[in-house]
Amino acid sequence: MMNNDFTPMTEDEIHHITLTWLKERGVTLDAVAELVYILQHTYFPDITLSECLEHVQQVLTKREVQNAVMTGIQLDRLAEQRLIKEPLLDIIRRDEGLYGIDETLATAILNVYGSIGMTNFGYIDRVKPLILSRLNNHQGSDIHTFLDDIVGAIAAAAAARLSHNRKHQQEAPNPVMHTPFNDNFLFFGQKPH
Repeated sequence: MMNNDFTPMTEDEIHHITLTWLKERGVTLDAVAELVYILQHTYFPDITLSECLEHVQQVLTKREVQNAVMTGIQLDRLAEQRLIKEPLLDIIRRDEGLYGIDETLATAILNVYGSIGMTNFGYIDRVKPLILSRLNNHQGSDIHTFLDDIVGAIAAAAAARLSHNRKHQQEAPNPVMHTPFNDNFLFFGQKPH
């Protein structure tokens, strides 16, 4: 008989586990921020690694992102432990090019910040700079078939978030005039005082 008496984890607990699992797999948030910098410094030469890190941290607060991270890491771990049946185990271990499910899982992260995230991901997945190169090297017993795409997607989403925020900052008119409850703001049918 199965015991269905359990307490769901809190959002903070899930966030903490997500960050812990990334760290256990050798992925630091600073390394992801470096990828964001690569993606965006051409468009925003004044960005800093600190700003990039802030956007990475914000992306990782999204539940869809956390779910994708946890799922991908667990699938990589199961493959390392050979707890997945053949032929799927061999496909994941070799990161077979026609498999594509790893990239599909990563799109769950990309969809949070729109099409610019997909463009960023396509570039970074092809180039595989910095930490992505290490995760994708297929040396030793570590398997990162899902993790390399997930890390690339986190960076791509953070870059998209950064880009959206920068554009919004550049185009924002006087914030006082756009405050919805400003006394100077006239609503439909309202007459000036």
